[in-house]
Parts: sequence; structure tokens; C-alpha cells
Amino acid sequence: MSPTKDTMNHHHIHQQQQQHQQSQHLSHHQHHHHQLNHPNNNHSTVSRRSRDDFSETGVIIREVEDGVRCEQCKTNCPGFAAHDWRKTCQSCKCPREAHAIYQQQSTTVHERLGFKVVSPADSGVDPRDLGYTWVPQGIRVSSRINRYFEQLPLEKVPKIGSEGARYREQQISYQLPKQDLSLEHCKHLEDVHEASYEDFVTARNEIALDIGYIKDAPHDEHCAHCEGEINVGDMVVAAPKFVESVMWHPRCFTCNTCNELLVDLTYCVHDDKIYCERHYAELLKPRCAGCDELIFSGEYTKAMDKDWHSGHFCCWQCDESLTGQRYVIRDDHPYCIKCYENVFANTCEECNKIIGIDSKDLSYKDKHWHEACFLCFKCHLSLVDKQFGAKADKIYCGNCYDAQFASRCDGCGEVFRAGTKKMEYKTRQWHENCFCCCVCKTAIGTKSFIPREQEIYCAGCYEEKFATRCIKCNKVITSGGVTYKNEPWHRECFTCTHCNITLAGQRFTSRDEKPYCAECFGELFAKRCTSCVKPITGIGGTRFISFENRHWHHDCFVCASCKTSLVGRGFITDGPDIICPECAKQKLM
Repeated sequence: MSPTKDTMNHHHIHQQQQQHQQSQHLSHHQHHHHQLNHPNNNHSTVSRRSRDDFSETGVIIREVEDGVRCEQCKTNCPGFAAHDWRKTCQSCKCPREAHAIYQQQSTTVHERLGFKVVSPADSGVDPRDLGYTWVPQGIRVSSRINRYFEQLPLEKVPKIGSEGARYREQQISYQLPKQDLSLEHCKHLEDVHEASYEDFVTARNEIALDIGYIKDAPHDEHCAHCEGEINVGDMVVAAPKFVESVMWHPRCFTCNTCNELLVDLTYCVHDDKIYCERHYAELLKPRCAGCDELIFSGEYTKAMDKDWHSGHFCCWQCDESLTGQRYVIRDDHPYCIKCYENVFANTCEECNKIIGIDSKDLSYKDKHWHEACFLCFKCHLSLVDKQFGAKADKIYCGNCYDAQFASRCDGCGEVFRAGTKKMEYKTRQWHENCFCCCVCKTAIGTKSFIPREQEIYCAGCYEEKFATRCIKCNKVITSGGVTYKNEPWHRECFTCTHCNITLAGQRFTSRDEKPYCAECFGELFAKRCTSCVKPITGIGGTRFISFENRHWHHDCFVCASCKTSLVGRGFITDGPDIICPECAKQKLM
């Protein structure tokens, strides 16, 4: 076992000059439109918004955020409460966009962008009459509107009260951040940079920003995103900033950075690619990772591969500035040293003090130690980079652990050292070399063995010492034995003493402690019947009759004259014969 080590990542903060000035931004887009208008298309025109395209009321934003639920941490958040300057909730610290922000009333992107609003009367269709929160420009027939939405993922179709409607609300807030659209929603823009901000917005609105529309493909073409086929008559998305031949499948009209559907077909164009407004702006201006506003200052902080207003790179816990300070990153958030140690640092098991970021944190399971405190509980030897054992929440060096807790071999009585191979059987254990036959002392290893009482035997020694042997051939009986007079025999060894026929499963008897088959026993030892001269064996309970050293089978004891059975009757001897009284009387007469 060896401890693990928790280390701190050190990052350096530096400041750099802003790379994209407004003049560069303008000249870039003028050149860009020259590229978009291809000379081989006689119908191409430069799409630039004039003052008549904008509403007199300006940007209208009706977002409701205070108190709305968090959809990321669910029940842990009592409702969104804006941080003083971060784009997060004070209650749960989740991002603003993770909360269920919604529009107070039905707001079109035209109003949010400050464009002139197309009324339902002008467009010929009110989305809510069809059950949607929005429908695209360019189609007025409900069947065609439904056909358009059928080409989008179901969870992104903005049906009233659906998941798709909530998705649209989120994307309006995310893709079209209000602080990018209107000066009144910028909280951290210095007065000296307001003119640059207005120039940026004006240039973006006139040159890059627009809203797509739906049309039927006038000719066969390839999708500008996936390069898949578009057939004449297919429903496609067209963008005014591009020539007429450039078209997209409805599902392919997405931001080149975040790959999300461009909300309400609102897009910005940059280097012949389309983006949502958020990611278009980030191509030209750094965005503060703290407050989510674009940075127009000539100097800002870069840290953690992100950009920050100089005063916004702060500790996630206490909001103290980290510019020029050491910090620790945890869960993608920066912490000052003090807060990190208070919130995340572990407490040493030995000295009960915090393990600061400048100390090595040695851990085992859920316990932590300073490097200097990682000692054997018994002898206080340092255990850094050494093997150790743990018992009852304490750690020990190998020797101390073995002396106090290590199990011992049932063969030699010595402890099992770390890394030693152990052989176990039931509740007993041995060193590999100690696990051997008690007779021949050969190591058993993985071979078969036979336990007997407290001893272990190899198969050969056990057989030699304890196996049952045949009383006749003295060889081990492995199967199919026979017991006769409490003595073991092989089946093939248990035979008639006279003729050697096997007696297993046959009738037999014995004479002088030796077995004989019935036939041999009768021939050798049985009395013979005076009448039939055959042996009277008595096997099976045969009855016989004896008289004056003569013997008869029960069935042979009959009158020599009339053959009547004389068993249980009186009889008369007539020389070698016996006769019944009646026949004797007739013989006398």
C-alpha cells in the first residue's frame, strides 16, 4: 500500500494589449462583403441595414430573472439572485443561463435587436394561433410552418408550454446577450469606451447581423453546412447576407462555434461562416469570464485560458482580486490560497492541523497526513515511499504491523511477511514451503492432498498409510470392494476356495473360515441322501431327515414300495429300505 498525493496547480496571470481595435473590425467587414458577392451571380447585392431598418424605440428586452428556479441544482436554489457583478446566482453560484429566465411577454428578436417589428398583420400569421411561440419569416401557411418544424429535433420545436419553448427562451438569452445589444445593459463599461461600444454595435448591425428566412429551393444545390444535397423545391433557410445560391437545411442553420440552432434564424456572418451574436462578438472582442460583458479596454487580464476585466479575476469564494496573486483552480474556478485552504484543504490525522497548499498531502483511503506526520504509530518511523499496514485507523511500518497483527504459519509458526505467498485450507494457513506432506515432506503446492485430523498428506502417502487393502492380495481397494467377516476384499479376489469362481453376488457358505460356493461346499463337505445319493447342503434352509447314520432329503424320505412320504409318520426298516406300515403288513401276509 502506498499513499496518494494531492497537489496544487500554480498558474500565472499576465496582462496583454487588446488585439482587435474598432477600425480593424470595420475594415475587415467591408472586405468580407466584397467576398460574399461573387461576380458570377448577377442577382447578388450587398446586404447592409440602413437607419430605416431600426425601430425608433430601440432595443426592447423584457427578461425576467429575479427569483426564477435553477435548472442545474434544482431544489438547492431558492431562486435566482444576481451577484453584484458576476454572471452567477448569489444563492447557488450556478450561471445565470442555468436558471429558467423567461420573457415577460412575447418578445420577438426584432424587438430585442432594435429592428423594426413585423406585426402578425404584416406577416399574415400569429405564432400563438398555431400553438408556437415563434414561426420563421417567409412562410404564412400553417401546413408549411408545420413542415418546417418537422425538420427540427422534437425537443427544439417551440410549441407553447413545451421543452422546445423553454429551449428557445434559453437560447435567446444566451445567443443574444442583452449586454451585447444595448449600452443600458452594460454595467462595467467605462465612459471612455462607450463610443467604441456604440461603433461596434453599429458596425455589427449594419454589416454582420441579420435574420434568415424560409424559401423553397429554386434549383438543386448543396447545403452550405453539411454539403448534403438540396433538391429543387426543398424547404431551406436563406440568409440575406449571402448570395441567393447559398442555402441551408433547416436543421443545419447553426452557429459555427456552439453548433446550436440559430435562435429565430438570427445570425452574424464572419469569413463566410455564420455564428450566433455571442460567438461572433467573441471572434472580435474578448469577453469577461466573470461578468459576461465584452471588454473594450486596451488592457485586461488573461488567466485560466480565459479573458477577464482587470478587476474581475477574483477568488470564487471571497471575491478578492487575484491579479498578481497565487491561486488554486478547483472545479474550473479560481480560489485565493486562504479560501482554498479553508474550504477544501484536508486536516492531518496526526497533528489535526490544516494541510496547506505548500505541504504535501499524503492520503490513504479517506485519511490525510502532512508528509512529516506520516509515521508508524508504534516506532514513529517515516512511512513516506515505504510499505505500510493499517489497523484500527492507525498506520504501521511493515515490521511493527507484522509483529502485532500479522497472521502466522501453522507449519513453522513464523509471520507472513508482505508479499509472501500464503496457502490456506479452511481456518489454517501455511507458507508455500511449509504446506507439505507430513510423511514425505514434499511441498504440495497446487497438487491434490488429503487432510486427516491435524495433518496433511499427499495422495501417495495417505494411500500407503490409511487406504483399505484387500485381505487376499494386500493391494489397495480403490472401488468395488467386498466385506466378508469384517475384512475387505477386491470383488475379483473374493472367490470360492475350491474352484475360484467369484462369489460376489452369489450364494456361498464357509468352512474353516474359508468361503465356498454352494456346489463345491456340497461336494466336499455335505451329507448325502440315502435315496438319491446327492449332497444335502442345507443352503437356503433345506430340511432333511436322519435315522441310524443315514440321511434323506425331505422329499426323498418316502416308502420304498408305494412312494408315500413318511415325513411325520411311522415307518419300518426293510434292510436298506424304509417302508410304510401298510406296505410292511402286506409284505408279511
